[in-house]
Amino acid sequence: MSHAKSRRHFLKLSAAAAATGMACRRLGAQSANGKLRTAHIGVGGMGGADLSSISSHPSVEVAALCDIDTRNLERAHSAHSGAKTFRDFREMLDQMDDSIDAVIVSTPDHTHAPAAMSALNRGKAVYCQKPLTHEVFEARQLRQVAEAKGLVTQMGIQVHGSYEYRLATALVQSGILGRVSHVYAWSNKNWGYDGGAFSGGVAPPPEVDWNLWIGTAKMRDYQPGVYHPGNWRKIVDFGTGTLGDMGVHIFDTPYRALKLTAPKWAKTTCRPPTGVGHPEKNVVTYEFPGTEHTTDSLIWTWYDGAFAPPTIPNVQLPNGVDMPGQGALFVGERGNMLLPHVAAPLLFPLGEVGHAKLPAVESVNHYHQFVDACLGKTKTDAHFGYAGPLTEALLLGVVANRFPDTQLDWDAAAMRVTNVEDANKLIRRTYREGFEVENLS
Repeated sequence: MSHAKSRRHFLKLSAAAAATGMACRRLGAQSANGKLRTAHIGVGGMGGADLSSISSHPSVEVAALCDIDTRNLERAHSAHSGAKTFRDFREMLDQMDDSIDAVIVSTPDHTHAPAAMSALNRGKAVYCQKPLTHEVFEARQLRQVAEAKGLVTQMGIQVHGSYEYRLATALVQSGILGRVSHVYAWSNKNWGYDGGAFSGGVAPPPEVDWNLWIGTAKMRDYQPGVYHPGNWRKIVDFGTGTLGDMGVHIFDTPYRALKLTAPKWAKTTCRPPTGVGHPEKNVVTYEFPGTEHTTDSLIWTWYDGAFAPPTIPNVQLPNGVDMPGQGALFVGERGNMLLPHVAAPLLFPLGEVGHAKLPAVESVNHYHQFVDACLGKTKTDAHFGYAGPLTEALLLGVVANRFPDTQLDWDAAAMRVTNVEDANKLIRRTYREGFEVENLS
């Protein structure tokens, strides 16, 4: 689609939305046969897993499938032959507006906000993969628009509903650890790239619509194996590195359990920025204001890549216990809790803390919870009112990766870094002409 045609398409959608008040459907909307009609944007990789999990709910009817890669579309359509297929999500939303109730966004990070906001603008419930957005501004806007319209939303952090993470949350909030002063979190995955700029490029394969994949970002040449289908997470214009990818999962439970809000500041130790990829290893430190479950302030330290797992000062793990490759550790006044990634929490030292009676909790199907909320039967746990602030906090650390060893002081109300003006250029990006989205551009 040319820039001029894309621009006309955007204006057409905006005018249509304004004419209908952009609130066609709210909570509990469903088709006449009692099914929730879903549209899926991105159906390869994680999108395929999301499609399978959402459609496993007996009250779901898959109405539309969208992907820029026809190979993904063909695989998805073979399992959902009654769904209509599209390559451009804007055309899908335009044509299917009266035939869908909820939209599932499972694209690369840089397209999360444009696709999710386009659906919210039309009054659709939205399930959007983690991290919620690529930039801080986008997370703030998605939350505010979803709340203003009263729409059902869920960020795709499916482990949020796991028994282990719900148990860890209940333990912390029971007060067994006392007030928590420090959280250490880490992932030994490497979603970074320390190399230089890419040169050359080839024509994209015919099954890939490269213009639509680039979307709101700046156009560049197709590079086999660099962007689509997987390594985009490493590249600053498209992904959010290890911190954004795995950090969302591992930050989630401490953030929820301790009832944290916006950080006061963030500071990263990593290699100098290249403008191409995220660093392959980082140490990111935050300070959060105190809550009822923390000391007067809370220090949070994140490690990834070869910096993980860390050696934690003044903390001795029980005999026979090794640091997991991914996880978190809470340091409390009365004891500590080690939380491996999606594994049982370990309270230590032994004694009152180590032998605590476990609270009664149950796992929740994160996907089905979204569907049931759309049908008016329950509420979502990771709605954008929760996921937005969590993502903002996380992404401040991603911004700090571009300013190594510099503390970025954060004014959350103004959504500004107050001491490094150049950092504010990374809080909000300018979308490519022809791909603007109302409430984001």
